[in-house]
Amino acid sequence: MESTRFSRAILRGLLAGGALCIAFSLTASGQVQTTTKTTTDGAVTKSVKVERGTVVYVSGNSCVIKADDGTLRHFDNVPDSVTVTVDGKQLNIHQIQPGMTVERQTITTTTPKVVTTIKTVTGKVWFINPPNSVILTMENGKNQEFKIPNGQKFTVNGQETDAFGLRKGMVVNAQQVIEQPETVVAQQVKRTGIMPPPPPAPAPNVAILVLVPAPAPAPVETAAAAPEPAPTQLPKTASELPLIGLVGILFCGLSLAIMAIRATNSRIASPRG
Repeated sequence: MESTRFSRAILRGLLAGGALCIAFSLTASGQVQTTTKTTTDGAVTKSVKVERGTVVYVSGNSCVIKADDGTLRHFDNVPDSVTVTVDGKQLNIHQIQPGMTVERQTITTTTPKVVTTIKTVTGKVWFINPPNSVILTMENGKNQEFKIPNGQKFTVNGQETDAFGLRKGMVVNAQQVIEQPETVVAQQVKRTGIMPPPPPAPAPNVAILVLVPAPAPAPVETAAAAPEPAPTQLPKTASELPLIGLVGILFCGLSLAIMAIRATNSRIASPRG
């Protein structure tokens, strides 16, 4: 009978005090004070990824970049806040030009850390059910039940005890420390660029004079001039017909002369009768 009345009294107390059953690892309606600190646990590692390319097309907030491996990469809806550092100036998507060389460095930093969470609760023991749970009267006058984790220790008047050492009316202070490792990854992106070289200047439309050196004069010979070579046989330039005609005339004349001499000799030899 006494145990039944005691259980009913506990139930009435829980209902009257609006107790909330939670574990020590959770916050109990603001009555559990929680502090968190993060510490580095291990070496910090960094990796750098470098990507290079040439701008081949720009339109609005979109651009096409040809990577070093020859592939074309299309970037659409590039925010105006994304800038490229060129000669100390920050250029956005509307200021880059085709032919421009761009480089993006992605620096990834990996840091191993430990997150330590310390939860502290203070209250007066209203009911204890060792080693599973305890009901504490909090500073606001409400009763709250807490599940007791394995190995949980309580501090009473500066002395440490477990759940079996708790008594009703004791003001206890309990603290739970949770250490949780985590890896923090941070990335930093640096974008730089080089403007394309200016186009070559057009050639001037001006006649260009080219100096041609005059030929050197022939050297003067100081020795005696060499004798001219003997003339060669003249080529035949006339026909033989006039020569044949001249010979014929000579023979005709000679015949007439001989005939005249004979006639004269004949007259002289014959006596006159």
